[in-house]
Amino acid sequence: MDATQAIANAARLLEQAELELTNLPLMERLDDLATSWLHLAALITDRERA
Repeated sequence: MDATQAIANAARLLEQAELELTNLPLMERLDDLATSWLHLAALITDRERA
C-alpha cells in the first residue's frame, strides 16, 4: 500500500458518495471512510519522508 493507492481509494469512495444523494447516512459513511483513507495517505507520506 502506498499513498497513491490510498488516495485512489478515497477518490473511489467519494465518487460513490456522490451517487448516494437519497441515502444520507450511507453518503456520510462513505465520506468518513474516504477521510480515513486520506489520513492513511498522509501517514504513509510522512513515514516515507522520515
